[in-house]
Amino acid sequence: MDPLFLARLQFTIVTVYNFFFVPLTLGLSIFVAIIETIYVRTGRKTYKDAAKFWGVLFTINFAIGVATGLVQEFQFGMNWSEYSRFMGDIFGIPLALEALLAFFLESTFLGVWIFGWDKLGKKAHAATIWVVAIGSSLSAFWILVANSFMQQPVGYTLRNGRAELTDFGALLANGHVWVQFPHTVLAGITTAGFFVLGVSAYHLLRKSKNLEVYRRSFHVGLIYATIGVVLVILSGHAQAQYMVKIQPMKMAAAEALWDTEQPAALSLFTIGDTHNRQDVFAIRIPGALSFLSCNNFTCEVQGINNIQADYEQTYGPGDYVPPVIITYWTFRIMLTAGFLMLGLALYGVYLKLRKRNILEHGRFLRLLLWAILLPYIANTTGWIMTEVGRQPWIVFGLMFTADANSPTVGAGMVVTSLIGYTLLYAALMFADAFLMIKYAKRGAGDGDEEDAAPSAPDTAQFAPAH
Repeated sequence: MDPLFLARLQFTIVTVYNFFFVPLTLGLSIFVAIIETIYVRTGRKTYKDAAKFWGVLFTINFAIGVATGLVQEFQFGMNWSEYSRFMGDIFGIPLALEALLAFFLESTFLGVWIFGWDKLGKKAHAATIWVVAIGSSLSAFWILVANSFMQQPVGYTLRNGRAELTDFGALLANGHVWVQFPHTVLAGITTAGFFVLGVSAYHLLRKSKNLEVYRRSFHVGLIYATIGVVLVILSGHAQAQYMVKIQPMKMAAAEALWDTEQPAALSLFTIGDTHNRQDVFAIRIPGALSFLSCNNFTCEVQGINNIQADYEQTYGPGDYVPPVIITYWTFRIMLTAGFLMLGLALYGVYLKLRKRNILEHGRFLRLLLWAILLPYIANTTGWIMTEVGRQPWIVFGLMFTADANSPTVGAGMVVTSLIGYTLLYAALMFADAFLMIKYAKRGAGDGDEEDAAPSAPDTAQFAPAH
């Protein structure tokens, strides 16, 4: 078997596993911080119980996410040594900053938050979870700085066959970072919002003990999820427009647009002949792709065949078309999941504005249980579309993926590590699912169901349940 294919398959499996945990960590840290801030402002014990409950689930997800994330960095030296040699001067800096500044900040203050309920004042304790949330976002930022260089190289010079950093400020100001980072954080908020809605819906349907914890969590989660999904769609629109400018081939592949069109039609459903690069059957909306790309219905959008010809003139002979089928369908699955979440969130807001009792809408609550899966589907397919659509480049315009793997690592070695990592990650995924389901079902800790007075002593222990 081809070692390059196996290395790519292994990296995909490891990254997809890890990316199941990252968005929830991002979004749930902010949600817990918001809930605890409400507790500090109101003094209501319900919000304290809610902060502890969601904090337990956040901690489990964080711990498993750390375990799955460590392996990714090892792969750069194991399977992608040529990439590391070429990119190490640039790629290593943001990854080092992520570990030294973001991860240690996040993990240290998470420990303070867990063990500080009885030892810190309310405001100081709430501040620690806000530091955790900031650390989570900073961690994502530095990783995306590294990834954005792969999408749009800036601030470098080529010397002795390596890319060397010449302008750290350009790395931070990279336009790709500032469309990708907000979209990633908002995806995390959306993921956490629907996670909160789904778990709260489970307890509302069961009329669990401490029902007020889940009712209030549901209401805050509904606002949180609605803001997240609306903004993630808008930021995705901005990201798509930026992609048209810097990687037009990716957008052309995502739309199976073979030839340049003005105005360009948006594909609803296309069956294409990828060998001959033409449609077999297509349902398209006239002018809609032009609007998606340029905010007007008449602009020109480049097609795959035209971009291929331009790239051959710029980079030399070769096939610069990414896997169109994967790019096309992952884009659509992501969009479908996103708009389903938007519909559910807006319906929940409608019920809220009409002052409907959510307990009387069991069918909607049951839908929200299944809707926990939607952001995970959107996150996974969105990431696959972003990375596969960049192919054949590992660093756009500078290095091909085929030139980046380790020449001394044979197929047998990669198969062995692939099997080992897949089994290990499957076990970690099972452990995460088991623990999350166990503590989510167990619910918030016991205590007085009525809100305590603001002056009541804070003596509750950090625990998922009693």
